Amino acid sequence: MSWDEWVRGAEIEPSLYAADFSRLGEQIETVMAAGARIFQFDVGDGHFVEPITIGPIVLKSISPVVHRLDGILDCHLMIETPEKHFEAIAEAGGDSVTVHYEACDDLEGVIGRARALGLGVGVAFNPESEPDAVVEAAGGLVDLVLCMSIHPGYSGQPFMRESIPRVRRLRELLGDGAHIQVDGGVGPDNVRELHEAGADLLVAGTSVFGQEDFGAAYQRLAAALD
Repeated sequence: MSWDEWVRGAEIEPSLYAADFSRLGEQIETVMAAGARIFQFDVGDGHFVEPITIGPIVLKSISPVVHRLDGILDCHLMIETPEKHFEAIAEAGGDSVTVHYEACDDLEGVIGRARALGLGVGVAFNPESEPDAVVEAAGGLVDLVLCMSIHPGYSGQPFMRESIPRVRRLRELLGDGAHIQVDGGVGPDNVRELHEAGADLLVAGTSVFGQEDFGAAYQRLAAALD
């Protein structure tokens, strides 16, 4: 399958980085029962971003649960030399990888390596990078382009409103050629505006898993896209 088959018009994509890791499998099942199908799995290496987060060992433990319920694991690699880890991610059950424009000297080669392993592939870019440069480098080669609406690394940062015109510019440049994902501070105050600007993959961490009833929180965000 491919991203075009995974995305149901537009998706709220819960970020597992914000979940309670003592109850991770249970929380995944609860959010999937509420309608979620695509999860973001954030990998940080302590170099490209400051925190060290989670990796293939955790991915391997949850992928049977997600796949049994027809879900997708979208792995956001906030790491240097991401291609070194593609094989481990594929073997652990990752379905797609997103690498950072700023972390790849040979972006075309990195994308090709992911494709060779049967992975979907995206490119992310930080607030300091320009959409035009990212699309020129990778726009025709990837399934999605991820516009960071915070500085990558830590969950719970406030949304950067200057991301909205950046998303709009991405859609102008890409047309229907790739999905647009937004990650960072996404919640009820901005999810509809981001979708109207052109994003169809809205990553939500604390606005799902930081709520008392995260199944209901997911459904409220999803309803805002209708």
